[in-house]
Amino acid sequence: MSSLSLKKLAIRGTVWTLFGYGFSQCLRLGANLFLTRLLAPEMFGLMALVNVFILGLTLFSDIGIAPSIIQHDRGDEPDFLNTAWTLQIVRGLVLWLCCLAFAVPVAQFYGEPSLSWLIPIVGFTTVISGFNSTALFTFKRRINLGKLTLFELGIQLSSLCIMLLWAWFHRSIWALVVGNLVSESLKMVLSHRLILDSNNRLAWEKKAIADIFAFGKWIFASTAMTFLAAQADRIILGKLLNFQLLGIYNVALIFAELPKMVMMKIGNQVIFPVISRQLDLPRSDLRQKILERRWLILMAAVPLLGILVSFGDFFVLGLYDSRYQEAAWMLPILALGIWPNLLTITMSPALLAIGQPLYAAWGNFLKFCYMIIALPLGYSFLGVTGAIIVVACNDFPFYLAVSYGLWREKLTAIAQDIQATLLLGGFIALILLGRYFSGLELILPPSF
Repeated sequence: MSSLSLKKLAIRGTVWTLFGYGFSQCLRLGANLFLTRLLAPEMFGLMALVNVFILGLTLFSDIGIAPSIIQHDRGDEPDFLNTAWTLQIVRGLVLWLCCLAFAVPVAQFYGEPSLSWLIPIVGFTTVISGFNSTALFTFKRRINLGKLTLFELGIQLSSLCIMLLWAWFHRSIWALVVGNLVSESLKMVLSHRLILDSNNRLAWEKKAIADIFAFGKWIFASTAMTFLAAQADRIILGKLLNFQLLGIYNVALIFAELPKMVMMKIGNQVIFPVISRQLDLPRSDLRQKILERRWLILMAAVPLLGILVSFGDFFVLGLYDSRYQEAAWMLPILALGIWPNLLTITMSPALLAIGQPLYAAWGNFLKFCYMIIALPLGYSFLGVTGAIIVVACNDFPFYLAVSYGLWREKLTAIAQDIQATLLLGGFIALILLGRYFSGLELILPPSF
């Protein structure tokens, strides 16, 4: 494929990713605003914990099926795809058995009996998603994201409608549970209609198995550490805080992670596939191409993050009722803290594409170590405020490890990171000065 065609695919893929994610978040936010008025904060805290547990099982068993299909030379061959699909089904069934086995111990650890039945029921989504068509990965491999984006938005809209209707008539946690089950079921059934001439069937080709596991062994290490690093806050806070405060924290986190999730989408669906097709370039040329596109992405992230940091408290106070007001001071702190993560995830796909995911795995391991040590300490000294500050700083170890890896692989971006950080700092300083002279006071944490 020519560089011009690849560039067009990258631009089109980025546009579809931004549109899809933007529209998806609008749907999510709109539904969240209605649901928070119909359901108690404890329900969101409880579901956050259930989802963290299931996500943990999923990531701890990730053998790199999706990246293998996207990256492998045989990613379009039926035997390879069908073998990957069979592995996916087996993995889904094993995950659900793990949900059944761990549900009661988890419920006892957190002192919440309802977790003993919530985890197996919500966890059944792993069985359902195991039967998803490999067409979902084929579209990403080909950077053909238009149809895939519309498909995902349709699934999301359907499940949110069911959640809202259920919550309107029966104001219980079942609204969130049923919404998850319906979403995964629709996705599984309809995914097999995305590519009409591509029907998955059971297969077990030894060469494909060997290739998937050879590539996936580092994916496993990376995703396992990713889970521990990314979800340690909810795992630990679920024990330190009550479920009401955990639900409020989750509301603040939804807003704070908006820029991060956009960048992750672009990284996984555009940057990684594009770099995977340019690995024959000299390392210096590859680095330059990445940095040119990355600068545009970071410049789009600066105003979005700056607005969240400067006016995040207004968003919470204006959109949510009094039960969620504590999220107003949490949001700006959490939003500012994701900047090191944005710098990292806009370059880390390069390490994955060249077959070096180990640096990200080490970064996530260091991040996890930081969290298990610093989070209880922060909470013991400054209460909830200390915990939020610790969470906001948790991406620095990850950034340092990945930056070291990029330097080792001659893909360093430190100079560009410094430039972008200075621009972000200046942008936020200007807005806060304007806010101060306008008489709009900042909402400070309880300990300040």
